[in-house]
Amino acid sequence: MKEREFVSVFRSSKKSDTYIFVRRGQEWEELPESLRGIFGQPVHSMDLVVTPDRKLARTTGKQVLEAIGEKDFFLQMPEEREGYVVDFRKKPEQRNP
Repeated sequence: MKEREFVSVFRSSKKSDTYIFVRRGQEWEELPESLRGIFGQPVHSMDLVVTPDRKLARTTGKQVLEAIGEKDFFLQMPEEREGYVVDFRKKPEQRNP
């Protein structure tokens, strides 16, 4: 794992709240074809320097650097939320808020 890496962050054109972190200047075609197909067209969000102690919104710099070192990318998926499925058999006042 490097001590620091200049990283580009892209958001997915297909999946909301899904981002991929790659080395700045990395070719999109170098990433796995299955990942590219699911992710869709990348939309540039930002460039930043990542260090192991850097805190990011949903992860740490260490996790990003380790993933980029191993797989050439770090994929950030949306957080899981409870309440995606509503039980419509119950009356509204019986459902969990």
